[in-house]
Amino acid sequence: MPQSSKYHRKSKSHYSNDRRRGNRKMILTEEQKKQFDDLMQRTELTFENKKLLIQAFTHSSYVNEHRIYSFQDNERLEFLGDAVLELSVSQFLFKKFKTMSEGDMTKLRASIVCEPSLAQFALELKFGEIVLLGKGEEMTGGRARPALLADVFEAFIGALYLDQGLDSVLKFLNDTMYPKINEGAFSHMMDFKSQLQEFIQRDNLGQIQYIIVQERGPAHNREFVSEVQLNEAALGIGTGRSKKEAEQHAAQQALMKLSEQEKLK
Repeated sequence: MPQSSKYHRKSKSHYSNDRRRGNRKMILTEEQKKQFDDLMQRTELTFENKKLLIQAFTHSSYVNEHRIYSFQDNERLEFLGDAVLELSVSQFLFKKFKTMSEGDMTKLRASIVCEPSLAQFALELKFGEIVLLGKGEEMTGGRARPALLADVFEAFIGALYLDQGLDSVLKFLNDTMYPKINEGAFSHMMDFKSQLQEFIQRDNLGQIQYIIVQERGPAHNREFVSEVQLNEAALGIGTGRSKKEAEQHAAQQALMKLSEQEKLK
């Protein structure tokens, strides 16, 4: 019985300490508030629950240093955002690349939803300037650390999903991420020529060939223009630093054209 009372006193003491450790509220400076307001203006988003937005940018080092409740950092939102991104990008690729195999879609998605890519998106959106960091993390260059930036981007997606739903996430990605995919930023992970060949053979459309129609620029910075022809009729055109890259971009444009034609049938 005495042992039980001792345990009870100890537990109560620990509980009181935990409360003292975590009873401080999140207090932002006027400059920090302005940064969040500027972010919403840049992204044309209005969070109904601003606490979610702030949490998305709250690093665990800031929580530890300011003795705020541990669940107020962005790690849980990062977990959710990762899943929402996987779904959103999967849906986009599924609809856009109608002839792409499951394996190729998986590879392409992995190249988009990965640390270097997400960190780059976060940099372009100036997320690193806003994130709330502890002094130690700040001094060691945390704002520019790719892993931290990628985590913040995922947490932001998680917060946006909770606040406004999937449609708002898709609109945000349509403004920031999807254009990069459309521009071919991740085309190094894809073999458009093989996809085009499979598309042509599947429907017995005829024969395709690639022709370099132009070479421009100095020898050390050459650019090639390739045209892909179907039964000697132009189907797509692309440019690149090498003939292979130009042919890949031409095949990509041809696939997009054939997919649009298929929709109209």
